[in-house]
Amino acid sequence: MPSLSVDLSGYTDLPAGKIANIVTFLEMRARPKRREVARPDLRLERIETPDPADYRRLFRRIGDAWLWFGRLGLDDAALVKTLTAPGHEVYYCRTEDGDAAGLLELDFSHRADVELAYFGLVPEAIGGGAGRWLMNQAIDKAWARAGTTRFWVHTCTADSPQALGFYMSSGFMPYKRAIEIEDDPRLTGVLPRDVAPRIPLIAD
Repeated sequence: MPSLSVDLSGYTDLPAGKIANIVTFLEMRARPKRREVARPDLRLERIETPDPADYRRLFRRIGDAWLWFGRLGLDDAALVKTLTAPGHEVYYCRTEDGDAAGLLELDFSHRADVELAYFGLVPEAIGGGAGRWLMNQAIDKAWARAGTTRFWVHTCTADSPQALGFYMSSGFMPYKRAIEIEDDPRLTGVLPRDVAPRIPLIAD
């Protein structure tokens, strides 16, 4: 794959078919003060062995608008292997009627450093404190593990504009930025061409 020299003091042209994001890495070094929210209609369910079709359906409902594609190129066997790897935990946020309204993935594979690997809600669940409720569950689980010294996450400019502020209000502090360049998943066939229209598709 050809390399690309990035101009750190100006513009860098990207080849057609590529997308670029600014990624912000955030961490919390101690458990923050809890921000309570009452959502008795929600419950968290550990998914020990995710069904690939169900998982992809939820992943896409949450992530299509934000160009989530990191799991979508995996076949069933590879996806299940990733989601059930030692230290990886998958949870669905469910409503009273049992529908999956959110996704939470935690990576405990590095004992002291817990990663918030995936976090999101389906569009109709956004608002009313559901995100805060789900984040409280994530924080509780991360800091309940003996030996945790850091809980971290990364977000990027393709994510919801509210994501960075939400993470910071939850107790995460930014510590690093990076530039991420990838093939546009709408051109590789991983995602339909009509998703995330706010990010222009430049094919040639």
